[in-house]
Amino acid sequence: MKTPMEIKITDEFASAMQQLSAEAEQTLPANSRESSAESAEQFAQILEEFRALNGRMSALEESVAERLKKPDGEEPMDLAQQFQKMDEHMIALRSTETVNQRLFDSLHEELIRYRDNFLHESLQKPFIRDLVILFDDLSVLSAQLQTAVEGSEGKRGVLTQWRDNLENATHSLLEILHRMEVSEIEPKEMVERALHRVVSYEPADFAEDDGRIVMRVRRGFLWRDQVLRPEEVVAKRFG
Repeated sequence: MKTPMEIKITDEFASAMQQLSAEAEQTLPANSRESSAESAEQFAQILEEFRALNGRMSALEESVAERLKKPDGEEPMDLAQQFQKMDEHMIALRSTETVNQRLFDSLHEELIRYRDNFLHESLQKPFIRDLVILFDDLSVLSAQLQTAVEGSEGKRGVLTQWRDNLENATHSLLEILHRMEVSEIEPKEMVERALHRVVSYEPADFAEDDGRIVMRVRRGFLWRDQVLRPEEVVAKRFG
């Protein structure tokens, strides 16, 4: 309960505030008072719109709670629990989509590898083998022309021109093979079973010369880092 002193102070404060307000209204110009009236009307309108919005939110909450009621008239379900279940379902759905995407990507890569292997093995590889055989024939012809040039005197100029043209054609064929991922087996000093096939042996005087390559008989080729054809060589054998 307020004391007489508190009531007196409150009344005096209210009277002072009313007096100050009246004086302020008298000192304000007419336009300011009209603006204040308009501001008050706008403020009242905003308050009314907030009340209407609050009413709509309350109605929405009641509607959601009503829909979340259990069938047998039990208490409505907890919203936090309901949203947690929805979140768990979404996580499970995303996980399933991720697994399906991985399976799809894996199947797609496997199909691409199958397609590439089919094209290379069934179509490209036989064609490459034919080009390698053509390279062998051109190499033999070039060697024969070289021998003819060395043993000829009268027609050396013509034979030399033919030899040079044939060598140019052989180099062009090698460029085609390189573009098809075919490369020659590089020269080695010693026999490697994975890269060479020994067609003939020569006797070796020392044990450290066993397996040393003496001559390259026919070139070997690699295709996509795999041996397409081993190189045929003549090697030494000790004992």
